[in-house]
Amino acid sequence: MSTKAYYPINEIGAGKPGFSKTRSIIEAAFYGNNVVKVNTLKEAYELAKNSPGTIVTDMPVYRGEEFGLEKDAKVLLFNDGAVTGRYAAARRIKGEPGVDSAKLDKVAMDAIYESRWKTMYHAEVFVGLDPEFMVKAHLLIPEGEENIMYNWMLNFQYMSDEYVKMYKKSKPVGEGKEPDIYIFSDPQWIPQERPDVDFSCLSDPLTLCYFDTAENCACILGMRYFGEHKKGTLTMAWAIANRNGYASCHGGQKEYTLADGSKFVASVFGLSGSGKSTLTHAKHGGKYPITVLHDDAFIINTDTCSSVALEPTYFDKTADYPTGCPDNQYLLSAQNCSATMDEEGHIQLVTEDIRNGNGRAIKSKLWSPNRVYKIDAPVNAIFWIMKDPTIPPVVKLKGAIQKIALASVMGATLATKTSTAERVAAGTDLNALRIVPYANPFRTYPLINDYEKFKKLVEEKNVDCYIVNTGDFMGKKVQPKDTLGILEAIVEGKAEFKQWGAFEDIEIMEWEGFVPDLNDEEYKAQLKNAMQNRVNAVEGFAVNKDGYDKLPEEALEALKKLVAEI
Repeated sequence: MSTKAYYPINEIGAGKPGFSKTRSIIEAAFYGNNVVKVNTLKEAYELAKNSPGTIVTDMPVYRGEEFGLEKDAKVLLFNDGAVTGRYAAARRIKGEPGVDSAKLDKVAMDAIYESRWKTMYHAEVFVGLDPEFMVKAHLLIPEGEENIMYNWMLNFQYMSDEYVKMYKKSKPVGEGKEPDIYIFSDPQWIPQERPDVDFSCLSDPLTLCYFDTAENCACILGMRYFGEHKKGTLTMAWAIANRNGYASCHGGQKEYTLADGSKFVASVFGLSGSGKSTLTHAKHGGKYPITVLHDDAFIINTDTCSSVALEPTYFDKTADYPTGCPDNQYLLSAQNCSATMDEEGHIQLVTEDIRNGNGRAIKSKLWSPNRVYKIDAPVNAIFWIMKDPTIPPVVKLKGAIQKIALASVMGATLATKTSTAERVAAGTDLNALRIVPYANPFRTYPLINDYEKFKKLVEEKNVDCYIVNTGDFMGKKVQPKDTLGILEAIVEGKAEFKQWGAFEDIEIMEWEGFVPDLNDEEYKAQLKNAMQNRVNAVEGFAVNKDGYDKLPEEALEALKKLVAEI
């Protein structure tokens, strides 16, 4: 078995793997006499369908029986309330400086105690879709939250006969020492004064997403948004992967088969709204056979450079898919959208973010007919997607010495803009650039771990590294056709790169309409400021959180060299 669910008596006890204080608080709740096990997707569907507030649309689930549903299953819609995006401020990571785990453990203890008055549902899924990497995850959630549970089982791999057999044959992760993932969630939780419970340990007064990723467990309180449960589960799967020789990736990956039969594997990294899904699923007009690994979550084996998808389905924005859009045929469920009745009296989804920003749906794997769960061919190129108006549509990071550090540190200082997928404080400037290392705000381990993994891919495995700007370049929008044209030129080996100005370690492919003018002093000043911001970010990593995310000096020097060359 890939992760450990059962323990011999002599392996149970203090100081042994799988028996931290936080995990012992969380796991015990799963065995309460108020817990009902949900074993199949059909059961979860019926519970969600009959949950108060669920909207049962008249949109059929296409080929639902292939996903463990009844043939007549319908797309279920559920709306969460005011919060319709992820809330990073609620995250507390055990082991990070400034995180008071003793107080947080007591918050979790008391929340679990209060859950005794509720019927709780226990569901299980697999995360990772190949025998090389599969882990088992458990979710405990109260009655009334059936849609979160159903969506969670849809999003990951439910326990079909095929996957149960595959899991039994799968490779043990971490030499059999990695325990199953356990997540306790109570979206109905409201903090109340209790003896010996101190809520000052919370970063947000009404919500908590508490992780002990060293022991593969989490406690999610007061958070209704399904995305918290999806990304919370991935957070722990990525942490397990990181500990066991994989680069954890929040992005998309696809494989091109060229005319001569050769393969080109491209990985794109970006936040929600950056264009990573568009680039991942683009068919390029049928120019070449394409297979898609995933558009959001995968891992790369840093020894073999093969890649494994973590999820079978897609959690996609509905803003660009209006009612009646052919792609909506592949919807399994929807969240935070509206509904109306058509002329035939059928209940239809109303999308396009009319009700709120960040309307979402889970789409089946059938949406991408060329889907695979593992790409054996080694990754050829990494594309950091940035929405930085000073960076041309594409640049390539090169150089015999500096390339290695520069390629990885540019990923560590990936600059982008906030999307509607995130809940932010009132007054936040959504257009302001911010640094999100490797486009992954879900990291629960020191940043240097990712830095070293991506550096290894470039240094030892000769993976090429590019930056693509899918936003505006000095006031002019980079269109999807531009980015796709650039990708095609690179994949086909037709891209002509040359040294960019005085930068020794950056090359540029001049794309019509977006050629930077390095004689323009205003542009140079903005570019220098953008690079200096990256220097500042890395210097900040060295001091913030007591240096928890400090990077090696070589990373800082690579960025300082860029600033000096402008």
